[in-house]
Amino acid sequence: MNADVGTYTVPGLSLKEGHKVATALQDRLHALNDLQLTLKHAHWNVVGRNFIGVHEMLDPQITVVRAAVDTIAERMATMGVPPVGTPGALVKERSWDDYSLGRATVQEHLAALDLVYNGVISDHRKTIEAVGDIDPVTEDMLISQTAALEQFHWFIRAHLENSSGELQTEGAKSEEGAAAQVDS
Repeated sequence: MNADVGTYTVPGLSLKEGHKVATALQDRLHALNDLQLTLKHAHWNVVGRNFIGVHEMLDPQITVVRAAVDTIAERMATMGVPPVGTPGALVKERSWDDYSLGRATVQEHLAALDLVYNGVISDHRKTIEAVGDIDPVTEDMLISQTAALEQFHWFIRAHLENSSGELQTEGAKSEEGAAAQVDS
């Protein structure tokens, strides 16, 4: 936990509870900071057929994810725990690797982003479960963010599925593996 943790939290929670919730939010802060950068990277490096549609689809996603970053950071501060948003802390504390694609086709980036969204959403849901019994305000915030992330994930997956609802990325274990499975 951050050495600068405050001596207060929100009314109705014990100091220990508030700081536990804020500590869980720090991981989500890192994940969403990473997601916004990853989405912008894909936005700049996507090429090929349907380029403009995907290029323009990503910008609103980036905007919403950036707003979620700010909301999480402000919730942490409200709970008396200073949010850490530095690149060094993100890299040091994350449990995932950097996004692995550079310049790539629309389908390759979408396949890789399918896995990225899957990871972020799964971890958001785990955090919802971890904080739900402690702080319904934070739980509600995370539920709302997860709903938006799931909608964006659907936008991505709509490009990767056939009319039977089968995903081209089914079974992929890595971003590069997912990219290799799609028809470019």
